[in-house]
Amino acid sequence: MMTTPLDYGLPPSGYRLPEATHIGGVRLQVRNLQRSLDYYTGIIGLRVVERGADSAALAAHGDDRPLVRLHAVPGTQPVPRRGVFGLYHFAILLPDRASLGRFVAHLATVDVRAGAADHLVSEALYLTDPDGLGVEIYADRPKSTWRHAQRELAMASDPLDVAAVAAAAHGEPWTGAPASTTMGHVHLHVGDLDIARRFYHDALGLDVTVWSYPGALFFAAGGYHHHLGTNTWSKGPAATDSQARLLDWELLLPRSEDAAAAAHSLMAAGYAAAPDGAVWTATDPWGTRVVLRHG
Repeated sequence: MMTTPLDYGLPPSGYRLPEATHIGGVRLQVRNLQRSLDYYTGIIGLRVVERGADSAALAAHGDDRPLVRLHAVPGTQPVPRRGVFGLYHFAILLPDRASLGRFVAHLATVDVRAGAADHLVSEALYLTDPDGLGVEIYADRPKSTWRHAQRELAMASDPLDVAAVAAAAHGEPWTGAPASTTMGHVHLHVGDLDIARRFYHDALGLDVTVWSYPGALFFAAGGYHHHLGTNTWSKGPAATDSQARLLDWELLLPRSEDAAAAAHSLMAAGYAAAPDGAVWTATDPWGTRVVLRHG
């Protein structure tokens, strides 16, 4: 498939994911379903679209596509403070800065503290759910403002002008994650950036977009700043079955044939990818599962 040349980012030498590739949902293991539902509806602003005895799916308002799926396992332990290989955070992308401003005001109303950062390409807030799983809520800056040099996008973690973001809401109240809210990216703790690059860039086919950020490497398809972040900020090990964790995350491709092509690229590089109909599941070197499917 032909792809549009970009003036930033490093494409893989072999298979390259289609431009329309994007992130789908994430599936999480939590301890208590109702506690997590209260958090993801009351604090994050999602709504329940599916509910079972020990599982649920949540989506934005006005949109039935699940962004977060919860699976409750009694006795699940919280994420250790040092983190584990696997999820650092998943990032919910709001459609505009005004929505992020409304979310800022909402957090003040419910007295929830959040970290904050200006990443140059985006403005972000960081929270931790009741099981210690990381959640980012962010809005992108216009792509015309993104800077790059020698094919690398400029990203940073500068202080966020929270007051300016809040002012962008023009006093309008937060009524939950609006339609057009999506899962923007997933960020993972890994054990080695070179190995992460071989799996996600050389084999899976993501472009590398940022490579000089301390201890981190960022990947994307189609010219986005990043659909996937990886970092070595945790010494691991991988989460166990008894810990809160990311069970898997979805990479959505334009056609079922594209999902199969990505899976075969992984297998050609020596990695395993298992089919279930038109859906493929692969596991990275630290045990994190990525689901490849049409979407």
